[in-house]
Amino acid sequence: MGIVIKQSISNTVITYVGFAIGAANTLFMYPHILGKDFYGLTGYVLSAANVIMPLMAFGVHNTLVKFFSGYRSEQEKDRFLTYLLLLPLLVAVPLLILSLVFYEPVAALLSKKNPIIFDYCWQIPLIGLFMAYFEIFYAWVKVHLKSVFGSFAREILLRLLITAGLFTVFFKWISAGTFVNLTVLIYGVITIVMGISAFKVRQFKADLRFPENRKAVFNYSIYIILSGSIANMLLDLDKFMMGFYIHIDNIAFYNVAIFIATVISVPSRAMHQIAYPITAKLMAEDKYIELNELYKKTSISLQLVGGLVFVGILVNIKQVYLLLPAEYGQGMFTVFVIGLSKYLDLILGNNNAIIFNSKYYRAVLLLGLLLAALMIGLNMFLIPKMGIDGAALATLASIALYSLSKLLFVVFKMKLYPFSKQTLYSFAILTATFCMFYYWDFPFHPIPNIALKSILVTVFFIGINYWLRISPDVNSVIDKGFALLRRK
Repeated sequence: MGIVIKQSISNTVITYVGFAIGAANTLFMYPHILGKDFYGLTGYVLSAANVIMPLMAFGVHNTLVKFFSGYRSEQEKDRFLTYLLLLPLLVAVPLLILSLVFYEPVAALLSKKNPIIFDYCWQIPLIGLFMAYFEIFYAWVKVHLKSVFGSFAREILLRLLITAGLFTVFFKWISAGTFVNLTVLIYGVITIVMGISAFKVRQFKADLRFPENRKAVFNYSIYIILSGSIANMLLDLDKFMMGFYIHIDNIAFYNVAIFIATVISVPSRAMHQIAYPITAKLMAEDKYIELNELYKKTSISLQLVGGLVFVGILVNIKQVYLLLPAEYGQGMFTVFVIGLSKYLDLILGNNNAIIFNSKYYRAVLLLGLLLAALMIGLNMFLIPKMGIDGAALATLASIALYSLSKLLFVVFKMKLYPFSKQTLYSFAILTATFCMFYYWDFPFHPIPNIALKSILVTVFFIGINYWLRISPDVNSVIDKGFALLRRK
């Protein structure tokens, strides 16, 4: 777990810095500079692009992680990488051509409820393609256990470029509509930067003599397209479907709530960057005892760190919304609901990595398709009736069922168990912390109120978890921090 903890800490720090920049963008700059309609439009375009991203990527970003360690010679690796760089073009090129030929009828359908969408639909496949190749290059560096720069590019560089773009709107150098177009260039830039980084980590010679197991690689990629599509649908389909049923400014309100809740997932995202290739390696070597140990450690560590973020958000949420225009307050319920869904997914540890690298991934993908269909149905029913609250409830139900199904599959089929009595202890501590701190606030301005309350919550929550030794890995990190301070 040493390299997992080391790079997870680096990735976590980078991701939280990125989220701090994102918080400034999401909570202040987007609402006040871009306005609710163009903010909603930006969220709609990016969500739609993210939904089609797995199709554009052809599942290659996960395929690369699964198969790369199986190639021994440099020549075999070159053939494999060449093959993977070309595979996405099988879908991307026809899709781009179709989007040009049938632009008007498709754009008219997507913009029926919100006409503002019509002139910006062309961005969706382009941004989806850039997202796809970014993830491929990111996977390229992850298999070499060099995930930190990729985290920087996605979490910090991307948001800094968005900040710069928002400032150009603020100074009236460009219009809000031009900024939405500028997002295509921004995603193109970070993809190029990530590609350059990937080729520096491992240079390769293009070799069109594709790998001998290309059929297995192709078949696995097809299934991963389905799995990635399901995962991304669970993340972004709700915002995409809102464009059909309610006014686009609701997407702006929903975006703010989702951003706040998504902070809970940061520790998971950071750890998975390095835990995923290690999981793949352990499974390839049939080291299931070590894998079960990794499973438990990632679960309890993520539950502790993610639980701190979750309870910190909940006890401060009323003060956070005092910093926003009053109309954004209707998203507060969404924060609670989506936050719970993120927490449920978080405590599964490296569950996804285990499934996608096992022989059972096909069956779970079929189950995922059923749950994706359920999510579509729930959104169609709940969004017209309840607006963004309905979308949040549909997402919670879908993610909870999907997470439960994946957990049961790993437990019963692979005899791997993520939970222990520490899981219950940590949840009890989280509940007690929420009850103690939610119902009162300092009589200050929201910012110092949030800061002081966060310090108290952190000291109490981490102190109790440390004293009870809920996560040995987290305790080890804290002990090293104390030792470093003593040496200084």
